[in-house]
Amino acid sequence: MIMGEVCTRACAFCNVATGKPEALDPLEPLRVGVAVMQMALKHVVITSVDRDDLPDSGADHFVKTIMGIRMKSPETTVEILPGDFRGKREDWDHVINAQPDVFNHNLETVPRLYPTIRPGARYFRSLRLLERVKELQPHLFTKSGLMVGLGETKEEVGQVMDDMRAAGIDFITIGQYLQPTPKHAPVDKFWTPDEFKELERMAKAKGFLMASCTPLTRSSHHAGDDFAKLKAARAEKLTKMAAE
Repeated sequence: MIMGEVCTRACAFCNVATGKPEALDPLEPLRVGVAVMQMALKHVVITSVDRDDLPDSGADHFVKTIMGIRMKSPETTVEILPGDFRGKREDWDHVINAQPDVFNHNLETVPRLYPTIRPGARYFRSLRLLERVKELQPHLFTKSGLMVGLGETKEEVGQVMDDMRAAGIDFITIGQYLQPTPKHAPVDKFWTPDEFKELERMAKAKGFLMASCTPLTRSSHHAGDDFAKLKAARAEKLTKMAAE
């Protein structure tokens, strides 16, 4: 996680501290690159707090971090999990054109629950960001995740899947929401393993290249292995299309 430990937003599901962040560390992108090199990582996920206090919401810092990794460890594949950069197109484009291997941005929940669960964000803004990735860099993999157990219905989850596919999203992750502290949003429901299997069947039927839907699924868990599977799934799809 880059850009500090204090977030400018206060999502009802997240236990990251909210407040006034410190100034960015200009050497952080290079230090991240050195750390990735020293750990000999094959795949790395870079996420961050939201930095609405910055003019570009930290977009250039993300770009410099991608560059730092590529400079120090060029064989490492890079997945990013940024915020929405307050919907500013020029900041979106700056990060997208740095060409991470995977662009992940979680929708988190269904549109109806945004005012209480994700009040600092906008559902269609996040969806549009992911759509923009495919417009600028169609070859990049896009990924997004949902938590269930916050009060959503299966029908609402299905509609989010349809919205994701319309935006060209390749990979969906769905996991069970777990309340971090009593101050956070309560768990409305624990979805059963069979219900998660049904969500995975729905996702595959709707055309996602990959779907990970289990109670313990998290967007960055097994990300390296999932990236290899994504590449294989795309290759298989292209082969089938060519054969037809």
